[in-house]
Amino acid sequence: MRISHYLMAIAGGCMLILTSCGGNSGSDSDINEAKQSDALKYVSMKNADSILPEWSKENVLVVQIVGDPDNLHPTNGVQAARSWIFQYTSNAVVRTDILGLALAPDLAVALPTISEDKLSFTYTLRKDAKWDDGSSITAEDAVFMIKANICPLTANNAFKTYFANIQSVEIDPKDPYTFTVRLAREEFINTLLLGDFSVMQRSYFDPENILAGYTIAQLQALGASAEQDAKLAAWANNFNDPKYGNDLSLLNGSGPYEVVEWERGSTLVLQRKKSHWSFSLDSKEEYLSSYPDKIIFKVLRDPNTQKLELLAQHVDVAPWMATKEVKELMEIPEFNKNYDVQFIDNYAYNYIGLNMRPDGTIRKKIFDDVRVRRAMAMLIPIEEFIQTHAYGYAKRQASIVSPLKPEYNKDLTFIPFDLEAAKRLLDEAGWIDSDGDNIRDKKINNVKTDLRIELKHQAGQKFVEEQAQIIKETAFKAGIDIVVVPVDNIALREQISAHDFDMFMSALSSGALPEDFTQLWHTKSYASEGGMNYVGFGNAESDALIDSIRFTMDVDKRMEMIKRLQKMVYDEQPVIFLYSPSKKVIMHKRFTNRYVAFERPNVMLNNMRLLTPADLPKKEK
Repeated sequence: MRISHYLMAIAGGCMLILTSCGGNSGSDSDINEAKQSDALKYVSMKNADSILPEWSKENVLVVQIVGDPDNLHPTNGVQAARSWIFQYTSNAVVRTDILGLALAPDLAVALPTISEDKLSFTYTLRKDAKWDDGSSITAEDAVFMIKANICPLTANNAFKTYFANIQSVEIDPKDPYTFTVRLAREEFINTLLLGDFSVMQRSYFDPENILAGYTIAQLQALGASAEQDAKLAAWANNFNDPKYGNDLSLLNGSGPYEVVEWERGSTLVLQRKKSHWSFSLDSKEEYLSSYPDKIIFKVLRDPNTQKLELLAQHVDVAPWMATKEVKELMEIPEFNKNYDVQFIDNYAYNYIGLNMRPDGTIRKKIFDDVRVRRAMAMLIPIEEFIQTHAYGYAKRQASIVSPLKPEYNKDLTFIPFDLEAAKRLLDEAGWIDSDGDNIRDKKINNVKTDLRIELKHQAGQKFVEEQAQIIKETAFKAGIDIVVVPVDNIALREQISAHDFDMFMSALSSGALPEDFTQLWHTKSYASEGGMNYVGFGNAESDALIDSIRFTMDVDKRMEMIKRLQKMVYDEQPVIFLYSPSKKVIMHKRFTNRYVAFERPNVMLNNMRLLTPADLPKKEK
């Protein structure tokens, strides 16, 4: 399962049992709450009892988001908004089934056939899938996608680890729709192979068929020397060009929607194509449907603006709002007449990252000491955050694994808010107030250094700003001067990727499927460009454990290893775990097929259909 790393754009929430799937009257007792279980994998909102005359009849779905994607390049981007849009503009060989919490075929006719030694995965693509120019989507396109991602010159470093185990790939000489991927080692994540990676048209992105001249092994062997291969370097320079992720006329996907407008910071518009291979299918499965004529992603960050837009019925789906604003809306009868609200379990967690490996020049040596990291954790009033910003609708978690998963280590206790204990740890670490200015200091390389820490967070998120201010005030009581630095979303991602921070506030989202911890917690993901181990966690022991988790097929043994890794992260305190919020999804009642899933992105926009009289509940005679 790939990890989605997105900057803090999530408010607090709840993890309670399902009580209702219908409308809301606005009181707490009527809040719809759903907890994931074997019996409940998603929630289907009930249709409205009637169609109100003032509801828009326009077949356009307007969706609230809090930020633009970094780009729409088929391989070179990391933000969650990008992958969400790709669900409607692209297809993968296999995809995450967010309703079934499993992997499902997309372009493939079925999940792969796996060889007896469990190292060969054979896929057959559906023969009715076409590119926009009318040509068939074949195994050649899938193989090109694999090679493009593996190529050492492709600027997709955040995702190369997901292809590292591929040893070779071969197209069936008798069937251009069938190909086999051969893996080097048996790993438990092999069953998720190729999941959610967009298939690309080879003839469009590689018209001279350059990559066909290289085997997987040759691409992997090139490594840093790849730049010396003039032919490959020329292809990569063109493929990596940002125009393929920003110039709308150059976007090329196999999905039923295309991006027709993009005003950054405002709106991104998907329009249903005039013709698409899925339109002629007899069966309209959830993932192959495309009911809205347009899907408009509307950037709405300000809480007051969000509320006004909903009250004016200018938004149909709002999945990125804080609990406070959602609860306030639910007290308004006019809002409840037009919208349903669903609170649902979430795999995401909010956290604070600490720079464990400061360079000592740009970033002072503060959090290289575990005692200071633990002291900082004791100074975060998490329970206060849950009550004041999440209104009690949130759960704490103590580790890198979601409490929704069986491998969550329940033996780990929550770090308590303890001002005096934090002070003692800072004393032990040598941080004292030597000059009576109420700010602790310490001599580092014979230079008196104040305990002054920058805390970076995404600008424009009110509840994050409020939490940062509380952290600043609380830390001051322990003799720490916190300097709060709001940063634009994209700039913040760049800064934390470059390890240019003392502390940062962010959030992580995984999912129901198994996780590979390499990208976030292995030391090679700290040193490599595109790695997401921003905080610098890890050593030889933790690396060996992460590697062993990948190769251990016994479920019980692997689960114990994952619990050990959680304990190692817990003891080192590279991050401060805040809480796991619920997802709050608001949907207009003028649509049917309104599914809310536990798995990200939690909603299926393509399947939402305008409500008709035939969809209304039958009235008893």
